[in-house]
Amino acid sequence: MLKLHTIVTSTRPGRVGLPVGAWFHGFASARGAFDCRLVDLAEFDLPVYDEPEHPRLRKYTKAHTHAWSRSVAEADAYVFVIPEYNHFAPPSLVNALDFVYQEWNYKPCGFVSYGGVSGGIRSAQAVKLQVTTLKMMPMVEGVMIQMPWKRTDENGAFESDESIDNSAVAMLDELHKWAQALKVMR
Repeated sequence: MLKLHTIVTSTRPGRVGLPVGAWFHGFASARGAFDCRLVDLAEFDLPVYDEPEHPRLRKYTKAHTHAWSRSVAEADAYVFVIPEYNHFAPPSLVNALDFVYQEWNYKPCGFVSYGGVSGGIRSAQAVKLQVTTLKMMPMVEGVMIQMPWKRTDENGAFESDESIDNSAVAMLDELHKWAQALKVMR
C-alpha cells in the first residue's frame, strides 16, 4: 500500500495546524487508499539549514537531518498542511523542503492550506514553485480552509464541512493516481 505523510508545517506555539492536520489525517485514513502517517514538523526541530554539504549528495552529518531524511524517504506522497504568513509559506516548510533532495524526487504532493479570507491559497501557490525544483508533482486540486480557528470545537478539534470534505476527496483521488504512476519512476 502506498504511504501518505500528512505534514503539519507550522512550528509556532498555539498553531491551528495541528487540529487541521489531525482532521485531514483521519479523513485520509478513513478513505483507505493510503497507509497514512501524521508528521509534525515541529518534532524534528530543524534549524536553518546547517549541513556542510549540498543535500543532493546525502552526506548528512546531523542527527536531525538523518531523522528528517528517513521520514521523507519512507513516504510515496505528501500532503502539506500549510498556513499563510504574510502572503507566503511558513519559513519552517521552505527550510524543511531544502534540507533533503533525493528523498522528495518523483513523488506527488497536495496542500491543505489555511488562513484568513484567502484560506492560505497564496502560500500553497508559492510552495508549488519550490516543490517542482525537488522533482515533485504538486496537485492542482487542494483543500482551502478559511479561518480554521472558527471551525474548532471546545476541545480544539477541527470540524470540516461538505465543501472541505469534497475538496479533500478530489485531492486524495488525484494524489493516489499520481503516487501510483510516479512510483514506477523511482
